[in-house]
Amino acid sequence: MNKFEAERRFVQRMKDTYPPGTRLVMLSMDDPYAPIPSGMRGTVEHVDDAAQIHMRWDNGRTLAIIPEEDDFRKLTAEELAEENEDMDEDNAPVMGM
Repeated sequence: MNKFEAERRFVQRMKDTYPPGTRLVMLSMDDPYAPIPSGMRGTVEHVDDAAQIHMRWDNGRTLAIIPEEDDFRKLTAEELAEENEDMDEDNAPVMGM
């Protein structure tokens, strides 16, 4: 397999693994200017043709993850369920008054 084909397959694997809406958590980012802090969660917007994962972070920032440089992971099913519970609580109607 030539280099171009290997890169094309890598990009496709990233697109398949991290479709829009996937929730990720940053473990570490080596960006000397404005890194995303460890533990920050975000949502995948899209993966570009250079395999960069474009994110909307929960702190409002938008910054892409570079898969071979940044350390990150998908949220577990438990973490996703926890987030959904928290959202349900935040959106619950207020009783009384």
